[in-house]
Amino acid sequence: MANKKLVLDDFFDDEEFTLIGIHSSLEDFRLAYLINKHLQSHLYRKPYDIKSDNLAAHYSIFEWEDQEQLRVWNLVSNTCKVEIQQQPDTRDSLFGTSKTTKTYHLLPEFKRVNYVLKIESELPEQAQKLILNTIQDIKQVVMAHFIDADLLKSKENLIFN
Repeated sequence: MANKKLVLDDFFDDEEFTLIGIHSSLEDFRLAYLINKHLQSHLYRKPYDIKSDNLAAHYSIFEWEDQEQLRVWNLVSNTCKVEIQQQPDTRDSLFGTSKTTKTYHLLPEFKRVNYVLKIESELPEQAQKLILNTIQDIKQVVMAHFIDADLLKSKENLIFN
């Protein structure tokens, strides 16, 4: 049987997008609301989450298709915490099963980033800085910064469609 190999390097060379890492302890829907309010965007929660390869992690995703500028905005959670029940090693355990929490990251290279804002299409540098400064002005956002896509080893996790 023939194997097919998908090379994603060509896809990302042609695709222009801006990535912004957002550090905030807000829930995803609150952050999307505040971004909508401050940037006059219309991010909405998609009916499905992004599932990772291990199938245990699900990342919430918000999307806005800006018809005027022909851009697609995606706000994605970078962190997923999954509670796992573990069976005790001995049968005479006092506590029965124990629960542990495992944390997964959409972009493992940026574990401290809580959310990633991906804006597809080429943006002028001035527009990028305006968006970043506006997000930084949201008082519930601790920090926001650009992420260089060339430094990512997990670029394939940024394909949402």
